[in-house]
Amino acid sequence: MSGDRVVATGNAPAAIGPYVQARVVDGWVYCSGQIGLDPASGTLVDGGVVAETRRVLANLRAVLDAAGSSLSRVVKTTVFLVDMADFAAMNEEYAAAFVEPYPARATVAVAGLPRGARVEIEVVARV
Repeated sequence: MSGDRVVATGNAPAAIGPYVQARVVDGWVYCSGQIGLDPASGTLVDGGVVAETRRVLANLRAVLDAAGSSLSRVVKTTVFLVDMADFAAMNEEYAAAFVEPYPARATVAVAGLPRGARVEIEVVARV
Protein backbone atom coordinates (compact mmCIF):
# COMPACT_ATOMS: atom_id res chain seq x y z
CA MET A 1 0.00 0.00 0.00
CA SER A 2 1.42 3.38 -0.96
CA GLY A 3 2.47 5.59 1.95
CA ASP A 4 1.50 3.01 4.58
CA ARG A 5 3.38 3.06 7.89
CA VAL A 6 2.82 2.12 11.51
CA VAL A 7 3.10 4.82 14.17
CA ALA A 8 4.49 3.98 17.59
CA THR A 9 5.63 6.27 20.37
CA GLY A 10 6.64 5.74 23.98
CA ASN A 11 4.89 9.01 24.82
CA ALA A 12 1.53 7.23 24.66
CA PRO A 13 0.47 3.86 26.07
CA ALA A 14 1.60 0.82 24.12
CA ALA A 15 -1.12 -1.20 22.45
CA ILE A 16 -2.69 -3.70 24.88
CA GLY A 17 -3.89 -6.02 22.14
CA PRO A 18 -3.37 -6.96 18.48
CA TYR A 19 -3.46 -3.41 17.11
CA VAL A 20 -1.13 -0.41 16.70
CA GLN A 21 -1.31 3.12 18.10
CA ALA A 22 -1.91 4.47 14.60
CA ARG A 23 -1.42 3.88 10.90
CA VAL A 24 -0.59 6.48 8.29
CA VAL A 25 -2.04 5.65 4.89
CA ASP A 26 -1.84 8.01 1.92
CA GLY A 27 -1.57 11.14 4.07
CA TRP A 28 -4.25 10.14 6.59
CA VAL A 29 -3.60 9.15 10.20
CA TYR A 30 -5.96 6.57 11.68
CA CYS A 31 -5.49 6.52 15.46
CA SER A 32 -6.66 3.64 17.56
CA GLY A 33 -8.87 4.61 20.47
CA GLN A 34 -7.04 5.94 23.50
CA ILE A 35 -8.17 5.58 27.08
CA GLY A 36 -6.77 7.48 30.04
CA LEU A 37 -3.74 5.29 30.63
CA ASP A 38 -0.59 6.97 31.88
CA PRO A 39 2.13 5.86 29.43
CA ALA A 40 4.78 5.72 32.17
CA SER A 41 2.88 3.52 34.63
CA GLY A 42 0.41 1.79 32.31
CA THR A 43 -2.37 2.48 34.79
CA LEU A 44 -5.60 4.42 34.43
CA VAL A 45 -5.31 7.96 35.80
CA ASP A 46 -7.32 8.87 38.89
CA GLY A 47 -9.87 11.67 38.91
CA GLY A 48 -12.81 10.40 36.89
CA VAL A 49 -13.88 11.39 33.40
CA VAL A 50 -12.24 14.86 33.49
CA ALA A 51 -8.77 13.52 34.31
CA GLU A 52 -9.25 10.60 31.94
CA THR A 53 -10.30 12.87 29.06
CA ARG A 54 -7.24 15.09 29.64
CA ARG A 55 -4.99 12.02 29.54
CA VAL A 56 -6.76 10.62 26.47
CA LEU A 57 -6.17 13.90 24.62
CA ALA A 58 -2.52 14.00 25.74
CA ASN A 59 -2.09 10.43 24.47
CA LEU A 60 -3.69 11.36 21.15
CA ARG A 61 -1.44 14.44 20.84
CA ALA A 62 1.61 12.21 21.34
CA VAL A 63 0.49 9.68 18.71
CA LEU A 64 -0.44 12.39 16.22
CA ASP A 65 2.89 14.15 16.80
CA ALA A 66 4.74 10.89 16.12
CA ALA A 67 2.71 10.58 12.91
CA GLY A 68 3.61 14.11 11.80
CA SER A 69 0.17 15.54 12.56
CA SER A 70 -1.66 17.32 15.39
CA LEU A 71 -5.07 17.78 16.99
CA SER A 72 -5.60 20.80 14.73
CA ARG A 73 -5.51 18.45 11.72
CA VAL A 74 -8.14 16.03 13.08
CA VAL A 75 -11.17 15.75 10.80
CA LYS A 76 -13.22 13.06 12.60
CA THR A 77 -13.49 11.80 16.17
CA THR A 78 -15.48 9.11 17.86
CA VAL A 79 -16.01 9.42 21.62
CA PHE A 80 -17.09 6.41 23.65
CA LEU A 81 -18.59 7.06 27.09
CA VAL A 82 -19.63 4.51 29.68
CA ASP A 83 -22.13 7.00 31.11
CA MET A 84 -23.73 9.79 29.07
CA ALA A 85 -24.05 11.72 32.33
CA ASP A 86 -20.28 12.34 31.85
CA PHE A 87 -20.90 14.07 28.50
CA ALA A 88 -20.74 17.68 29.74
CA ALA A 89 -17.51 17.13 31.70
CA MET A 90 -15.87 15.29 28.78
CA ASN A 91 -17.11 17.91 26.33
CA GLU A 92 -15.53 20.75 28.32
CA GLU A 93 -12.09 19.11 28.13
CA TYR A 94 -12.65 18.16 24.49
CA ALA A 95 -13.64 21.73 23.55
CA ALA A 96 -10.44 23.07 25.13
CA ALA A 97 -8.32 20.72 22.99
CA PHE A 98 -9.78 21.43 19.56
CA VAL A 99 -10.02 24.65 17.54
CA GLU A 100 -12.37 25.72 14.78
CA PRO A 101 -13.12 24.30 12.38
CA TYR A 102 -13.97 21.51 14.80
CA PRO A 103 -13.77 17.89 13.69
CA ALA A 104 -16.87 15.94 12.84
CA ARG A 105 -17.77 13.83 15.87
CA ALA A 106 -19.90 10.96 17.04
CA THR A 107 -20.43 10.25 20.74
CA VAL A 108 -21.62 6.80 21.69
CA ALA A 109 -22.68 5.28 25.01
CA VAL A 110 -21.11 1.88 25.60
CA ALA A 111 -21.57 -0.82 28.24
CA GLY A 112 -17.88 -0.88 29.15
CA LEU A 113 -14.35 0.06 28.14
CA PRO A 114 -10.95 -1.61 28.70
CA ARG A 115 -9.39 -1.31 32.15
CA GLY A 116 -12.54 0.23 33.62
CA ALA A 117 -12.07 3.48 31.68
CA ARG A 118 -14.95 5.97 31.51
CA VAL A 119 -13.98 7.50 28.14
CA GLU A 120 -12.21 6.45 24.94
CA ILE A 121 -11.56 8.62 21.89
CA GLU A 122 -10.37 7.66 18.40
CA VAL A 123 -9.44 10.13 15.67
CA VAL A 124 -8.71 10.44 11.97
CA ALA A 125 -6.39 13.27 10.89
CA ARG A 126 -4.39 14.56 7.93
CA VAL A 127 -0.62 14.43 8.08
